[in-house]
Amino acid sequence: MAPRIDSWLTDEVARRRTKAALVWSIVLTAGLYLLPFGGLVGYPLVLLSTLVHEVGHGIAALLVGGSFERFVMFPDASGMATSSGVGAGWPRAVVCAGGLVGPAIAAGLAFVVARRPVWSRMFLVMLAATLVALALTVVRNGFGLAFVGILAVLFALAGVRASAATAQVVTVFMAVQLALSVFSRGDYLFVQEAHTGAGTAPSDVAHMASALGGPYWLWGLCCGGFSVLVLVVGVWAFWRALSRGKIEYRGPAKRR
Repeated sequence: MAPRIDSWLTDEVARRRTKAALVWSIVLTAGLYLLPFGGLVGYPLVLLSTLVHEVGHGIAALLVGGSFERFVMFPDASGMATSSGVGAGWPRAVVCAGGLVGPAIAAGLAFVVARRPVWSRMFLVMLAATLVALALTVVRNGFGLAFVGILAVLFALAGVRASAATAQVVTVFMAVQLALSVFSRGDYLFVQEAHTGAGTAPSDVAHMASALGGPYWLWGLCCGGFSVLVLVVGVWAFWRALSRGKIEYRGPAKRR
C-alpha cells in the first residue's frame, strides 16, 4: 500500500523541525562564546554540566555498592560530591570516572530519546522527578538547592505543559549542550589538582592514577576517548533515525 501524502508531509515536517533544532542549538551555543556577554548567558548551561558531573559520581558510587551521601554546587560553577562505602582500587576509580563521563552519557541518552517527542516528554518528566529526589536527599547547600529546584520546575513544565514537539526541541538542545561541554571543559581531564569552591584537592584523574597506577593523563585520555565514543553512538542513532524518516511526529488528532 502506498504511503498517504499527508503522512509523508507530517513526517517531513518533523524531520525538518528536528534538524533545525539540532543546527540552531549548535549555532546558538557557538554564539555564546563569541558574544561579549555570552559567558553570562551560558552560565546556567555550565552549571548543568557541573550538576551532571557530580550526579555521575553519585550514581557510580551506587553502582559499585557505595552510598551517595551529598553534593554541593558553587557559584563559580564548581561542585563536589561525597560518597561512602566505596572500596579502594577499581571501585574508587569507577566513582571518579563516573563524573568525568557523566555528561557524555547523559548527552548520548538524550540524543537517543529525542528521536521521539513522546519519549522526550517522558524523559523530561523523569529528570524533573529525579532532581526533586536529589534536592530532598543529597543536595546540601543553598546555591545547589536553588539551581536544582529551578531546573526541576523547568523540566517539569517542558515535559507536562509544553507540546511534545517543544519537549523534543528542549531535549535536543540539552543533548547538544552536554555534548559540547565534554570538549569545552575537557581540560579538566588533564590536570592533577581541582580548584573548587571548597578549596584545592587532587583531581578525579589524579585519584584514578592513585587507585589504579599509571600517569593521571592516561586516565584522562581513557575517559575522554570513552566520552567521545558514547557521543558518536548517540548522535549516530539520532541522525540515522532522522535521515531514514523514523523521527516520530505527533500532530493534532484528525476529525472523522
